[in-house]
Amino acid sequence: MSEPHDPKRLHALEERLAKMKEAQKPKTSRGEEHFSQANMAWRMVTELVAGLLIGFGMGFGLDKLLGTSPLFLVLFIGFGLAAGVKTMMRTAKEIERGQIAEQAAANETNAGTPAPDERD
Repeated sequence: MSEPHDPKRLHALEERLAKMKEAQKPKTSRGEEHFSQANMAWRMVTELVAGLLIGFGMGFGLDKLLGTSPLFLVLFIGFGLAAGVKTMMRTAKEIERGQIAEQAAANETNAGTPAPDERD
């Protein structure tokens, strides 16, 4: 028949499994996290500048075409700024959703481990 449950052996097995799981986790350095944050910052700056440049181009072109010197230039630069800021905010929400998902995953894995007094 089967052997009776030995709490010491079960505890030792749980410790070995925890060590193995920890060893298999990919190691992410602080530099990689900083690098991805810098990438996101550059992405947001690029989105803002692109919106401004597109607005400038459209406004300048319409002003040259219609002969209304600064009217459309100022108007479309404002539209480009608004579009760039809106795109930046969308990117910020995307980053926030990713961080919330990571925190939820971390909390879920931590919640699954039993407390020391529950093992015995």
